[in-house]
Amino acid sequence: MTQLVLHDYFRSSASFRVRIALNLKGLDYERVEISLIAGEQRSDAYLEQNAQGFVPMLVVDGEPIIQSMAIIDWLDRAFPEPRLIPEEAMPRAVALARAQVIASDIHPLNNLRVLKYLTKDLGLNEQTKDRWIATWIAQGFEALEAMAGEGKYLGGNTPGIADCCLVPQMYNARRFEVSLDDYPRLVEIDAACLELEAFQKAHPDAVKPA
Repeated sequence: MTQLVLHDYFRSSASFRVRIALNLKGLDYERVEISLIAGEQRSDAYLEQNAQGFVPMLVVDGEPIIQSMAIIDWLDRAFPEPRLIPEEAMPRAVALARAQVIASDIHPLNNLRVLKYLTKDLGLNEQTKDRWIATWIAQGFEALEAMAGEGKYLGGNTPGIADCCLVPQMYNARRFEVSLDDYPRLVEIDAACLELEAFQKAHPDAVKPA
């Protein structure tokens, strides 16, 4: 039996999306909390397995996989049902494009290390930092709203990789008090996802340290 150990941080959106994927697959896994606030991701022991020093990292029978999208792709190949990334070329491209709007274009600009650099190294105040966050979320969500399609989920009739990315980003938008009024389809899809146990159990509130 494959042993899965997920090294993550409860509020990391990249970690959140991998927890969703693992839960949608119905897989048992061990969680190891890596505190980004305490800097545990920069420890020698962690860097030996993950040279980037990021979360999440999934260790599979002792072999580490880093980068959330690579982890989800591996999960889909190792445990094909239910599929999160379509097999056929065009549906696969559509699903990945939706997911990458968040994973490539929104999330990297708003993650913790970037926000720390903006305030500590460049001297931006909190108000300017909040404008930075809201700008990139709004630009990405505007595009994704137009790309959302008519299914119950971004993945169509069942949740897929784009939904794994959407729900954590919606959580972040609310956390940073970004208005979602202009994105009714995304709000609708997010609500549908959060009715599912796989998403509920992956939520930061469900896994945060006591």
